[in-house]
Amino acid sequence: MDISDKAGFYYSRKDIQKALLEFSKKREIAFNFSGRFGKRPDILEYENDFKSLIEKGITSFHCSEELWSNPLELKTELSKEELNSLRIGWDLIIDIDSKFLDYSKIAAKLIIDALKFHNIKNIGLKYSGNKGFHIAIPWNAFPSEVNNEKTEKLFPELPRIISQYLSYFIKEKLINEISRLTQENKYVRGEEKAGDFAEKVMPDIILVSPRHLFRAPYSLNEKSGFASIVIRPDQIDDFNPGWAKPERVIPKKFLPEAEKDEAKELVIQALDWHKKIKKENPDENSEKKKTSFVIKDASPDFYPPCIKLIMSGMKEDGRKRALFILINFFRSINLSEQEIKSRIDEWNKANYQPLREGYITSQLSWQFKHKAMLPPNCINPRYNDLCACKPDFFCKKIKNPVNYTAIRSMAKERDSKKEFKSKKRKN
Repeated sequence: MDISDKAGFYYSRKDIQKALLEFSKKREIAFNFSGRFGKRPDILEYENDFKSLIEKGITSFHCSEELWSNPLELKTELSKEELNSLRIGWDLIIDIDSKFLDYSKIAAKLIIDALKFHNIKNIGLKYSGNKGFHIAIPWNAFPSEVNNEKTEKLFPELPRIISQYLSYFIKEKLINEISRLTQENKYVRGEEKAGDFAEKVMPDIILVSPRHLFRAPYSLNEKSGFASIVIRPDQIDDFNPGWAKPERVIPKKFLPEAEKDEAKELVIQALDWHKKIKKENPDENSEKKKTSFVIKDASPDFYPPCIKLIMSGMKEDGRKRALFILINFFRSINLSEQEIKSRIDEWNKANYQPLREGYITSQLSWQFKHKAMLPPNCINPRYNDLCACKPDFFCKKIKNPVNYTAIRSMAKERDSKKEFKSKKRKN
């Protein structure tokens, strides 16, 4: 029985339909049909919707972190102000994924401990369906205003800051725990280090972006065939993916009832930390890094090896992370919007499985409405994670992919001037 046959039987269950309908209220929903996504925006409202979806071959459901007054009014071209007027809230979803499920377990436990340390008692936890977990803090836990601004308008900036803060808060313990597990089980081989894996299992803040979707509770995962089931935090150690076999699933509520202002201390501590980090390292930690590079020749010949490798197409998952890197790289080397769209389209066609056009359009639209920021620095483990870090001689001189293009471009201009002067003297 393939995934579509299994999915049809599974989604016919009334208890599964009820769980999906309950969670889908006020959310944008995307339907996946064996790797092909349906149109956006869409919603899930009635039990009768499932019959049609099953007939079309539905395999998974994906839902927004954001809550909307009317999800069907969403459009790619909406401005930030228009999106803010439609958004009525958001849940904080912390996405943890790793090469090894045991590493994800460690990170999930540490994040949950960190949340409890900040007086958050009501925490949602679910298995992603593959090798990770989703941790949720319900919208009702957040204060209605932060620094005299409505909290629903602080998406994605505030959840990104909180995710960064939590990553910082658990980092040392995470590295120690992964190091211990590595020594016991020898997961890491060759030149890979436990610290590198600790970086890779950090909450992925890139996925906190406008209209980002995550796998709905009790949706199936196409790769594993398992369901994204809800578990209790105290079950992490004992959890086995076998619990998530479709025939064993008994639905439970993902988002608990939160107390008013339960997440207030977490918000305050995260903002204070972010303010301190920005003050101490304005260039490295600013969300809106300004670029001052003068690049007269931004041709692909002068791209660093990592960008060239990414542009050759992603051979496995990591496309959304790669898209984030490419957009910021292209903006930082001063390509026009049209050129960026053209090169992103070229890259997407080369991927093992292209991203949806609607997703790319929405990401480009959002990025173009904000100031350009540099792509991650070369030491960021994201490049290794994408198998794109293959340094050459020039890479030793730089700390960011944009520096590479700037140096190569300046070197070419300098050589051209020397050649011109040489010819002039001869003449």
